[in-house]
Amino acid sequence: MPEWIIEDGIGETRAALVENGEIIEARVRRDGTIAPGTVLDATLKSIAPRVVVEAEGQEFLLPRGASGISEGAAIRIEIVREQSGSEPWKRPLAKQSDNAVRPAPPLAEGTPGTIDAWDDLIEEARSGIIAFDGGELRTESTAAMTVIDVDGWLVPDKLAQMAAWSSARAIRRLDIGGSIAIDFPTIEGKAERQQIGQIIDDYLPKPFERTAMNGFGLVQIVRPRTRASLIELAQDRAAFEARALMRRAEREVGAVTLTAHPAVIAAIRPEWRDQLARKVGGTVTLKADPALAMSGAYAQKS
Repeated sequence: MPEWIIEDGIGETRAALVENGEIIEARVRRDGTIAPGTVLDATLKSIAPRVVVEAEGQEFLLPRGASGISEGAAIRIEIVREQSGSEPWKRPLAKQSDNAVRPAPPLAEGTPGTIDAWDDLIEEARSGIIAFDGGELRTESTAAMTVIDVDGWLVPDKLAQMAAWSSARAIRRLDIGGSIAIDFPTIEGKAERQQIGQIIDDYLPKPFERTAMNGFGLVQIVRPRTRASLIELAQDRAAFEARALMRRAEREVGAVTLTAHPAVIAAIRPEWRDQLARKVGGTVTLKADPALAMSGAYAQKS
């Protein structure tokens, strides 16, 4: 029976739906991010060319507009999409609300604990490569959509079938929402192309919409998008690796030294360092090593 595990870490909270030791769905909430579902009071900054409000030092766009108020007035909003990890220049989204002020709901209802397979999951997010029997997916987040390219050595129809199954699982596991394009191998025959769509329908939970596979092997999927996916978070590489380093360092006991690429060291916030010191029960020393790759950070006892 799948079970949600909630891991309250330094810099982020993680939730994973785990079955037989495998993560089948995952979500991340970064500290300091105003999460979807939060209702709070804001100030209307501008109406044209777009409706922009400000709350808690952050600006939000209201795509549906606002009624009954003028610039500078108070407005209550509900967050519908949080700040992206890979595109910080994009404002998060909100809508006008009559609900009472409230915090965001939890990422999931589950049991507090340690997510054992998390390191494997973030390696997939980091590399964008998801292997399956007969091939692999190469996943990349762009400004417009997430693109999944299929490559492998099976005959085209079998490769597409395996890739459809793997893509559906990867989309769920890496929390990919919004517009998604999957580039399958070209398949001859309408029935064979329809089978690929049916596999996606069977393994990717609703709600979503998709196109039929076209003659060039392209399928587009649109899913609700309220959070940054793990693929997007990994594109903000220094912060992503800093949070991953904090997670590894939490397992140490006593004084600890964190060695990482200078950009990763710079991304470690003072409050994260203080939290880590309290968790390990000792001082935390930061050491920058420009010879290390971004993903090569490590923690060791001082």
